[in-house]
Amino acid sequence: MATSGLLSGNPASLCFRRAVLSRTAPPRASAASSSSTELGFVTSQLTGLRISVDRCVFPQPYRATPAPLLLPVARRICPFTGKKANKANKVSFSNHKTKKLQFVNLQYKKIWWEAGKRYVKLRLSTKALKTIEKNGLDAVAKKAGIDLRKE
Repeated sequence: MATSGLLSGNPASLCFRRAVLSRTAPPRASAASSSSTELGFVTSQLTGLRISVDRCVFPQPYRATPAPLLLPVARRICPFTGKKANKANKVSFSNHKTKKLQFVNLQYKKIWWEAGKRYVKLRLSTKALKTIEKNGLDAVAKKAGIDLRKE
């Protein structure tokens, strides 16, 4: 007894079915006509074979399960400027190119927030730090849409 996979069904919803092929006596005319009407592709090539097809079993639909509690991961993106890693090539002496990431120079800094009369600990890029020194923390945070009261 040999097994092989057959595709059946309409083209919109194709299903992989497992067909079991077994050698039998050549079918009579009535059996051949009924099998050829059931499976349009059964022709004289399969004469003497009995085909039994298992029912198609569809996988269960995807159910969203609640994700376990995960601690937030600090992403390598500056919240003030939006700077993030740059994809580049590392070029060797033999001119062999290898992909690499050029990360942003992020720093943890405690910056005095004048409006809140306290220090705010931020992780920001050195470019954002220079911009804050030039324009002030409130102006840069307002432009970036960051609420400093939460931090």
